Amino acid sequence: MKIKSIWLRKIHKWVGLAIGLQFVLWAISGAAMALLDMEAVAGGPRAEPTEAAPREGATGWPKIAGQLGSEKIEGLRLESLLGRPVAEVRTARSTQMFDARTGERLTIDAAAARAIAKANHPDGTKPVAATLLTQRSLPVREHEPPIWQVDFGDGESSTYYLSATTGALLERRNDSWRWWDFFWMLHNMDYADRTSFNHPLIVTAGIAMAWLAVTGFWLLFRTMWRHDFTWIRARRIRQG
Repeated sequence: MKIKSIWLRKIHKWVGLAIGLQFVLWAISGAAMALLDMEAVAGGPRAEPTEAAPREGATGWPKIAGQLGSEKIEGLRLESLLGRPVAEVRTARSTQMFDARTGERLTIDAAAARAIAKANHPDGTKPVAATLLTQRSLPVREHEPPIWQVDFGDGESSTYYLSATTGALLERRNDSWRWWDFFWMLHNMDYADRTSFNHPLIVTAGIAMAWLAVTGFWLLFRTMWRHDFTWIRARRIRQG
């Protein structure tokens, strides 16, 4: 079957337009991400670290062990939370927090989330809201809920995300990060999750670029050179 050049040129033109627009988006998004201050994107300066939890304060272990029962402990960590020593105990079924001195089971409620976020803010700014997230959202797409979202009213509209289980600070997001994440979405063409370079849309774009290159070379040899070198043949005729 003989391919008609005129139809191939038309298809080549429209595919080239689409790919060309995507190249523009890649260039703009790549330049924007390079120009953004990465320290600001990461959340800005961090608060001064708090003192480590005193090992001698962990006197509540018998009570903690009694609450765990026969559950096998897979991980144990002693740390400081809001100025007091706490034990983070991880079993096959769950991760739990206990007051290391009294053995009391701890829960991270809205008040605790606000206090932890404020302690981690470099300026000690008071949060304006705390919301419990039970489903994944784009700013914390790599973490499992439940997660506390703590919003600040600072100049960068900062939002801190903390584990509702352990109180650990998971992410610090702000306007700089939101712009970076938007350009990242344009760059990797993952408009849903913004995480992968290996998805059908970008694979399709890659195949289209390869097809564009192959058909471009075919059209070059099939049609363009024949007309581009007519002046050489005409000159030879005149000289002959």
